[in-house]
Amino acid sequence: MIRTFLTAVLLCAFAIPAAAQTETSEKEPRRVRVGLGPQLAPSFPGSRDHSVRPYWDLSIARGDTPFDYEAPDETFGLPLLKTGDFEFGPALNLENARRRKRVGAPVDEVGTTLEAGGFTQVWLTPALRIRAEARQGVNGHRSLVGAVGADYVIREGDKWLLSLGPRVSLSDRGYQTAYFGVNVREATASGLPLYRPRAGVHAAGAIAGMHYALGDRWGIMAFAKYDRLVGDAGRSPLIRTFGKRDQLSGGLGLTYTFGRR
Repeated sequence: MIRTFLTAVLLCAFAIPAAAQTETSEKEPRRVRVGLGPQLAPSFPGSRDHSVRPYWDLSIARGDTPFDYEAPDETFGLPLLKTGDFEFGPALNLENARRRKRVGAPVDEVGTTLEAGGFTQVWLTPALRIRAEARQGVNGHRSLVGAVGADYVIREGDKWLLSLGPRVSLSDRGYQTAYFGVNVREATASGLPLYRPRAGVHAAGAIAGMHYALGDRWGIMAFAKYDRLVGDAGRSPLIRTFGKRDQLSGGLGLTYTFGRR
């Protein structure tokens, strides 16, 4: 059931060619906003420690049109189709490697994973957006993972923006086995019991984000996110002994806008 849902989202993102995009007037001047800063995030799914990663954003707008909203935890996506309040396209993500020294236990390592797939989203109202993603690990965990979230967004053009919304992460058996399972070799080496998790929801939480313009050029962006491992992931003896069910992350950065209205 989980694999069917994730696959459906992935296929939907590639169902219509890029030629179907809505046209934007080339006569209006282009503005580009670039954001960069550090973020602190779990080293890998279920990790009890954190690592520093880049926190970045790239937005493009024309004329007086405000920059499109992008949630701080969105993966890199490119809308192939935008029609009204609906859009979809491909999505990419890079998941950090899991190393034994980080876990603190003799477990199998999971390499850095490039995840490729697609997203679809729709604005139900001018302030409420629903988004779903499905991505397949090209290497590393080589499994299917997805996310569903909602964002309530209030803003005053590009001057300031606040967002808040829930998040649900789900995955197939391969992904859950890679990060939350305990096989015979790991059980023998660590003393943990055998554990074979199933596909399903593995985390639920919420995220809050903001952007505030300091002037025509500079701005501040920030976010805070909380996830809790649930289901088979939350019951994993590996997570309960060497990991952490509560997953916290946050970031702070500066933005700079090129071009004028």
